[in-house]
Amino acid sequence: MAASLGVAVIGAGMAGKAHAAAYRTASTLYSPVLPAVKLVSIGDVNAEFGSLAARRFGYERNDTSWQAIAEADDVDVVSVVIANSLHREVVEGLLAAGKHVLCEKPLSDSLEDARAMADAARAASSIARIGFTFRRTPGIAYIRDLIRTGVLGNVLHFSGRYWTDYGFSPSAPMSWRYKGGPGSGALADVGSHLAYVSEFLCGDIKSITGGRLSTVIGKRPLPLGAVMGHDHAAVSDTYEAVENDDYAAFSAEFENGAGSFEVSRVAAGHANSLNFEVFCENGAAKFDQRRPSEIQLFLNDGSGNENGYRQVILGPGHPYIAGGLAMDAPEVGFGQNDAFGYQARAFLEEVAGLSEDNSLPRCATFDEGVRNMELLGAVTESALNNGKKVTL
Repeated sequence: MAASLGVAVIGAGMAGKAHAAAYRTASTLYSPVLPAVKLVSIGDVNAEFGSLAARRFGYERNDTSWQAIAEADDVDVVSVVIANSLHREVVEGLLAAGKHVLCEKPLSDSLEDARAMADAARAASSIARIGFTFRRTPGIAYIRDLIRTGVLGNVLHFSGRYWTDYGFSPSAPMSWRYKGGPGSGALADVGSHLAYVSEFLCGDIKSITGGRLSTVIGKRPLPLGAVMGHDHAAVSDTYEAVENDDYAAFSAEFENGAGSFEVSRVAAGHANSLNFEVFCENGAAKFDQRRPSEIQLFLNDGSGNENGYRQVILGPGHPYIAGGLAMDAPEVGFGQNDAFGYQARAFLEEVAGLSEDNSLPRCATFDEGVRNMELLGAVTESALNNGKKVTL
């Protein structure tokens, strides 16, 4: 085991800060003890953003290029948390430099680039993983356990939505999130989460039908200055066209069962509403990210008269909470915040050489990131062809 691990985060935006905070707490969460974690650098082309984040989270410095981090001898582990279109160049450069890389989802903005990144990951001497953060949410992991152990039994039907409202105002400033081809908007941003959560619970999706993409706000004003995350900053009188989807919906067939999906970035009043319900042979379960410290559980006892959902408050007996417990956005609380810490811990454990038997579940591979993008590509193909069935 290495004596220490030097960490850097590329991207000082909302999710980048969540990664930065996660590395601070990762070594304190569980036993066994990790090597010393050195918080080395926050990288961002905006030097002010990078410097503020480095000071806030206790990193030694900030850098204004990914190349500086790739060349740094004191950096071993790097989280890449920047615009999707930039992922491939940065990740491939870091892997070529021998860095261990944890990349935010989706893997890239195109399937071609994602597959190339997966090829690079397989050929690299270092470890490359993608952060499917909601897999770390205790309530979601618990529901998966209930399915896998047979308590709930085989899945029959999944119904999920991820509604956000960061783009519902026409005056929300133009950013990279509103640029890109079909399927690169709300579908890629939050639909990617919903897709991997459904497969985490229900198994592989076999086909997509009824894909729909909609852009309801066609143009957005350019900001007067730099914009971080979902900030609604001062804007100019100059507008640019929105290139991708504000809303997406589709249906899916799993190996067993079916599912319906809906995602939005213009759902006013829903700052961060990931919700799903999964119906199984022996009952059902509900999860709502706005109430992340609980799930709703229905187990059929056969009586009929009193059957129904009951509240299960999550605690030390549930996944990730036993032995260990920082994204300051509305309704992002327990579970999603903490999941970044669990994710960073899992990545560091693998980098440090801890065995799988004594570690948290490994982070997802780039091949899994490609799979996620294939799903989104199928939805887009369906939507562009009047909802036709697309087989995966």
